[in-house]
Amino acid sequence: MAIRQILRRSLSNERRLVEVPKGHLAVYVGEGEKKRFVIPLSYLNHHLFQELLFQAEEEFGFHHPMGGITIPCSEDLFIDLTSRLSRT
Repeated sequence: MAIRQILRRSLSNERRLVEVPKGHLAVYVGEGEKKRFVIPLSYLNHHLFQELLFQAEEEFGFHHPMGGITIPCSEDLFIDLTSRLSRT
């Protein structure tokens, strides 16, 4: 019985890590190793973020190796951009 409870907890914890809240989108960012970020969908309408999406389209087309949108920029640049967008 205890093993079943442990497995259930483990599986529910994994689901929480994978879930993306309503109104958000998971993207993968980085030039080498990719890091997952969850961002508000409203960022997609901002012209600066759209430039990053255009770069992603140029580099990856519609095939994204991580399974989600992969943004080809440094993590620092992405964090700087999203922090600016969160203030607008």
